[in-house]
Amino acid sequence: MGQVRDFMDHHYRHFNARETVAAARAYEAHLQAGGKMLMTLAGAMSTAQLGVILSRMIREDKVHAISCTGANLEEDVFNLLANKQYEIIEDWRALSATDEKALYQRGMNRVTDTCIPEDVMRHLERSLIKRWKAACDAGERKTPAEFIFEVLGSGEMSESYQIDPRDSWMVAAYERGIPVWSPGWEDSTTGNILASKVLEGIIPHHQCVSSGTEQFEQLIHWYLENNGAEEGRPSVGFFQVGGGIAGDFAICAVPSIIQDLRRDVPFWGYFAQITDAVTSYGGYSGAPPNEKITWGKLNVDTPRFFINSDASIVAPLMFGYVLGD
Repeated sequence: MGQVRDFMDHHYRHFNARETVAAARAYEAHLQAGGKMLMTLAGAMSTAQLGVILSRMIREDKVHAISCTGANLEEDVFNLLANKQYEIIEDWRALSATDEKALYQRGMNRVTDTCIPEDVMRHLERSLIKRWKAACDAGERKTPAEFIFEVLGSGEMSESYQIDPRDSWMVAAYERGIPVWSPGWEDSTTGNILASKVLEGIIPHHQCVSSGTEQFEQLIHWYLENNGAEEGRPSVGFFQVGGGIAGDFAICAVPSIIQDLRRDVPFWGYFAQITDAVTSYGGYSGAPPNEKITWGKLNVDTPRFFINSDASIVAPLMFGYVLGD
C-alpha cells in the first residue's frame, strides 16, 4: 500500500482522524461495488489548489459529477492562467484596513492568504463574452461550466497556462466529460460580469446561461441515469467539501424525485462531509447526516460520515488514501 494509506491506517485511530479513515475506506468500498460519486465544492477550494489532487480523482474515475459554487468554478481557471502572479500573504491576520486598501488599489483580490490578480479575470472575461454573445444569437442555453469548457477546449488560452493543466480539475472534468453544475453562479466574478454586460447592452439578455432550476433538472436526469438500481449497483454517493449551496442544491435531487416527481429511486448511497461548521440553533446549512434522513435524502443504513475539520487539510488526505498514495 501507499505511504499515505499506511500512515493514516496506523495513526488515525480516534475522533476526527478515525472518522476520516472510515470515510475514506467507505468511499473506496462504494466505488469498488460499482457506485458513482458526486462531489460538491464550497468555500475557496480551487484557490486552495485542491485541483492538484482532485484532477487525479476525476481522471482515475473516482469522481463522476461535481456541484460547486461559481467561485470554485472560475477560480480553478484563474489559477490555471495566473498562478505565477498570485501573491501569498503569510501573516494575513495582521493586515490592517489600510493594507487591504493597498491590495485593492494594486488589483490584488485576497482570499485568506492568497491574492488573485484582477487582470486574469479580465482575460477570461473576453473569451466568455464572445461565447455568451454567440449563444444569445443562436438561441442556445448552456451552463456556466459548459461555457468555460468551450474556452478550455478551444485551446485559445493554452499558451497562457502557468501551471501544468493536469493540476486543473476543470481541465480534468472537461477531458473526462463529467457534468459540473454551479448553483448560485451569480455570486461569482463571471456571474457579475454577465449581469454588467447585459446592463451595458453588450450581451442582449441573460438567457444564454442556464438557470439554477435548469441545472437542477439536469442533475435529476443524471441521478436517474446513474443511481444503479437497475444494475444492482449502489446508488450514487455524495461527498461534500464544505457546506452551503453547492451541497444543499445537489443533495435535494433525491427528495425531489421521490416527493415531487413521485418516482421511486434509492436514497444517496454514501455520504461524507468535511466542515468546520457546528450544528446548533439552526445555523447549520443543509442538515447534518442523521437529520438528512428526515428530509428523505439518506436512509438509516446509508454509510455516513461527518468530519469536523479543515477541508484543505483533510480532503487531500482522503483523496490520497482512495488513490493509494
